Amino acid sequence: MTFCLLLLSTVALTAAVPVPRALTRASWPEREPVVALWVWQCLVATVLLCCLTALALGAAAVFGTVRAQLFAPAPPAVTAAYDLSSASAWAAVLTLLLACGAAWTTAMLGRELAEARRRRGQARAHLRERAPDLPAGLPAARGPLLVLEDEYPDAWWMPGNPAQLIVTTGALHRLTDHQLDAVLTHERGHARARHDWLLHLSTALATGFPRIPLFAHFCDQTHRLVELAADDTASRRCGHLTTALALIELNQHRGVLSCASTHRLLGERVDRLLQPPPRLERHHRALTTTLASLVPLLPLLITFAPGLTALA
Repeated sequence: MTFCLLLLSTVALTAAVPVPRALTRASWPEREPVVALWVWQCLVATVLLCCLTALALGAAAVFGTVRAQLFAPAPPAVTAAYDLSSASAWAAVLTLLLACGAAWTTAMLGRELAEARRRRGQARAHLRERAPDLPAGLPAARGPLLVLEDEYPDAWWMPGNPAQLIVTTGALHRLTDHQLDAVLTHERGHARARHDWLLHLSTALATGFPRIPLFAHFCDQTHRLVELAADDTASRRCGHLTTALALIELNQHRGVLSCASTHRLLGERVDRLLQPPPRLERHHRALTTTLASLVPLLPLLITFAPGLTALA
């Protein structure tokens, strides 16, 4: 068991510290934001699986009832291979810390989802107040696109069931038909990829564990990469120039080309659309995706290796 816990700790530390730093400094994620998002998710899944499997092994070593439940269907040779009966004091401390971490992670995810639901409910109530009344005789149900009477140019996607696209009349007056199509395609890209769930997950982990570099980088990069991915969705349908012009028209009043930190991403997105970087070759994308998908299997392989060896 000690060897398994050491290997799991090594994998978790490697995935949580040096790999995220190297990934944030790499240039290829800007070229393939969808692949980069998948790599980040696989890294986070690897660390969480390491902690979860280490918690299971530690609990089985410390508590006999847990051991009996986990290894009930296994032959005695498998239980002996893990050497669970020789648990030390540090194993009990580690198990307690991992259990606290699991409980805290669950609490942070629950709080983030509850807060997101509360904000979404408030936003929908606010939209019902601002939305124009329908003439008598027309159904009260709203369609997937809602137009608000507002001089402020804006367009956004509101997740939920059903998801809804909102655009203001100010945006309709500013944008051409092709630019409006680019903006709506961008927002539909967010909806189809369910970026809201990814943002909730990254925000919850970064809030709950602010001192862990992986979760902090995961949150920052997720907020950046989802926008780049949606920009690519819009540019493939409507063109890079049209999408860039639509982004500028919607954000001129916000200082889209400003160097301020809050506006820097907008400037980067415009520059990227005006001078689109070349995509990775198809086999490079496939190789990166496949390797990233295999990384979360390492904790499972380490955990089940003693048992499989005993059965061989």
